[in-house]
Amino acid sequence: MDLFLQTLLNGLLIGGVIATFTIGFQLAFGVLHVIDFAVGGWVVLGGYLGYYMAAGLGVDGFLAIPVAFVLFGAIGYLIGPILYNVRNSRTARPELMALALTFGLFTLLRGGMLTAWGFNTHSVPTALSGESLAVGPLTVPLIRVAAAVFAVAIASGLFIFLYRTRYGLAIRATAENRQNAALMGVDIRRLSANVYGLYAGITAMAGVLMGAIFSVNPEVGLRYTLFAFFVAVLAGLGSVGGALVAALLLGVIEAFVATYVGSSYSLLAIFATLFLVLLVSPRGILRHGL
Repeated sequence: MDLFLQTLLNGLLIGGVIATFTIGFQLAFGVLHVIDFAVGGWVVLGGYLGYYMAAGLGVDGFLAIPVAFVLFGAIGYLIGPILYNVRNSRTARPELMALALTFGLFTLLRGGMLTAWGFNTHSVPTALSGESLAVGPLTVPLIRVAAAVFAVAIASGLFIFLYRTRYGLAIRATAENRQNAALMGVDIRRLSANVYGLYAGITAMAGVLMGAIFSVNPEVGLRYTLFAFFVAVLAGLGSVGGALVAALLLGVIEAFVATYVGSSYSLLAIFATLFLVLLVSPRGILRHGL
């Protein structure tokens, strides 16, 4: 029973971190209508930034979180208009062209990281690394608790921003119908750039946390891309609220399969779950997707 509870706790905590970057992924899809294959690359770059700041400046890895948001948010802001132009071009199949663009961006990021840093694996050192708290029979890693708290804070902030501000209203209106939003005076091009920058910044911040909990190397980016895709489809494409539920479910499934069956079967169990959910509810587990 203790092992069951410990596994459940670990799954929920890591699911909370996965939720952080998948919520941003959903937001970007809702506005740009593009599945961004580069999401794993942003996660890994955030982890590398945390490692090199800690190693080079001798500071705590957590200090890299706001830097990651500003730096990669600015880069995302510059990439956003390019993605918008491709997605809204008059070429045949612009959605496929945009998909190919994000895949190319992911390949470029992965190749650049391999060239610069090789296959070496690094972890982001923080003051909470290796620290844990005993709660009855359970051992709670403090770094995972901090990451889960961060995820809840980011998710809450995004929901407040989307549902309590005029700019959030413009984002939701654009996600619903961009033509009507444009007629109401929304600058779709600028809004798309802002949303992609926000998404890239949040994803890189989550990458710092993932690097502190696990480790980073260029090869793990594809795994994070698969996680984001799984959560997005399971939640229902474009459903920001469903992403939180789906990410927690993903974390629990992976934790139980890794503990009781074997970590090599994790992806098999995850995609079997995805297949079953799509058969029963194609619009996602909350039925709010596109």
